[in-house]
Amino acid sequence: MRQTVGLRARVIQTRKVRAGTAVGYGHRAMVDRETTLATISLGYADGWPRNAGAAAFYRGQPVPFVGRVSMDSIVLDMTGCTNLPLEGDFVDLLCSGQNVDDIACAAGTIGYEILSRLGRRFHRNYVGPDGAGQ
Repeated sequence: MRQTVGLRARVIQTRKVRAGTAVGYGHRAMVDRETTLATISLGYADGWPRNAGAAAFYRGQPVPFVGRVSMDSIVLDMTGCTNLPLEGDFVDLLCSGQNVDDIACAAGTIGYEILSRLGRRFHRNYVGPDGAGQ
């Protein structure tokens, strides 16, 4: 089957932090080395499952979540990236590297629930079979 849905989120800030820095709600995660973090504008208020420990993809390279999914944001570990994102760049969450069923499995649910939870704050771009927008 061919993937029909993509989801992207904008990078709203990047920071380099020292080893021992606590990250996220309740300081749930702690980095063990100097780490480059990026915060993206996507969270559980947008319908992303709080319990889906997943990754995003920047230029095709997976970048793991750090800490908890927050209401309006997710923090990513960009340390291994060869090209770091700038504020305003996009990362992919549903893409060829990770589909809706992958996220559903990580969240302990089904793909339909993931899709039906995605909220109104997303800009939707409908593309026909010929690739043209509608």
